Amino acid sequence: MTMKNNNTSLALKNSVLTVIAQQRLFLTGLGIVILAGTLAALLPPLVLEQIVNQLTLRQAVGVGPALAYFLFLALAGILESLQTVMIARTGQKITRQVRQDLCAKLDTLPAAYFTREDAGKTVSLFVNDVDALSSLFDNGVLNMAADSLKVIGVLVMIFTRSLGLGFLLIVITPLLFALTRHFQKRMLQAQKTNRAAIAQVNHLVPETLNCLRMIRSLNKQERMEDRYDQHLQTSYQSLEKANFYDSVYSPIIVFSSSAVVAVMMILATLSGGWRSLFGMSVGSAVAVTAYVSKIFTPLENIGMEIENIQSAVAGIQRIEAFFRQPQRNLPEATLTLSALPTGEPALALNHVTFGYEKEETVLHDCSFCVRQGETVTLAGRTGAGKSTIFKLILGLYSPQQGSVTIFGAPADQISDRQKRRLFGYVEQTLRPASGTVGDQISLFDETITADQIAHAVRLVGLDSVIAQLPQGMATPWDPALFSQGQLQLLAIARAVAADPRILLLDEITANLDSGTESLVMEALRRASANRTVISISHRLYQQNRNGRLISI
Repeated sequence: MTMKNNNTSLALKNSVLTVIAQQRLFLTGLGIVILAGTLAALLPPLVLEQIVNQLTLRQAVGVGPALAYFLFLALAGILESLQTVMIARTGQKITRQVRQDLCAKLDTLPAAYFTREDAGKTVSLFVNDVDALSSLFDNGVLNMAADSLKVIGVLVMIFTRSLGLGFLLIVITPLLFALTRHFQKRMLQAQKTNRAAIAQVNHLVPETLNCLRMIRSLNKQERMEDRYDQHLQTSYQSLEKANFYDSVYSPIIVFSSSAVVAVMMILATLSGGWRSLFGMSVGSAVAVTAYVSKIFTPLENIGMEIENIQSAVAGIQRIEAFFRQPQRNLPEATLTLSALPTGEPALALNHVTFGYEKEETVLHDCSFCVRQGETVTLAGRTGAGKSTIFKLILGLYSPQQGSVTIFGAPADQISDRQKRRLFGYVEQTLRPASGTVGDQISLFDETITADQIAHAVRLVGLDSVIAQLPQGMATPWDPALFSQGQLQLLAIARAVAADPRILLLDEITANLDSGTESLVMEALRRASANRTVISISHRLYQQNRNGRLISI
């Protein structure tokens, strides 16, 4: 299948822009709430300034200013809570859109991606990295934007009260910015290392469970434990480094806040030219002290938000790398089963050469033809390419040379939607899906009716077994409900439910005893009627001499 690498580097940006376009009114309201919250937070120190000035002048202070002070505090708190809720909702909207786009991208990836990439890394991408992206909006850039507005507002208010103190803070701010950039770079690298280690752990756990018998048989528990500990240690060390920078940053901000207030008080007591720059009334001094704490509180929050942003940036880079994965050429949906020529062979391989890697050829100039309604068994040594031929038939790969046609149509040009009506594929073991027993057969395909499911079950002889289940077809899936042989019969029912023209059998009797095998063989004889059958199984050929054997 010809690969193409579309310009998908902007896919993540487009996901965000899609949400922005859909939520314009809501985001406008969020902007208004942020601005209103910033202004409301600036009002209590002004009221406090008036109260203190009146007290220093021995003037009576009424209930009004005190009530206004508490009302403004309450208003600022309400607006900040509303801001938090609206920011969280925005983050969830974006997260949902990104996950939908990731799923759409996953559907376009070639089979080579799934054999090349660890399943744990893909799971980590969809779960951990997207969650980190959510924190970018929940506890990251939007909150940082709001905090930046607070800093600007506080600086403006301080300049109106003390020109010298305003300049003092202007000098300190770039130093704090440089410190922030230093922490950003260090924490970003630590977060990247941590995410890579988490992805390895997510891959190692299912790998261990799937290979548990082999690990115990070869006495390799210690080796797997060492691999697991190594990844955990890498994650621990990177988190320790990130936590160190995060824990050091906040105390530096708090110390700077106290130092600025102390310097301000000292300079305000000086006479001469210093007084013209730093002199202020007692009320203004109280207000400025409150404002100084307000300017450093957002900076302290920014220090906490840096970790979330850098963690999200590391996840964003992995998400963008996923979107840049080359995708397969999706076949046109216009090719339908009714349009396939009826007089053509069911399957034809014409001088096919194929290899998963360019330097390693699995099939070389392979040619054979399977007529409609014929039963064929593929035989050959391990690694000869029997399973590879199945993948070419299913259109998962395209040959480097030659052609693979199904009823005269190129196999890789048959759409995914049409394939289940064309192919019934039975593997060595049933791969269950979450849901009910009936869902194991239909695989949530709404076009497969209840009558088709019931017919498939009767065809393989499982109708009496399923009838004895507590809820019949609606019984929640549990592997313990069926024996090994019954699971294989269920796999055959799944394959024939959509009434496919071609039945592909991949060593389906490899894990069965002789008694169970006879039941499966009888079910296969019924399921194979009026169908083209291609199998990889010497037992099937030995028990069905009417078929043809093709050596690969």
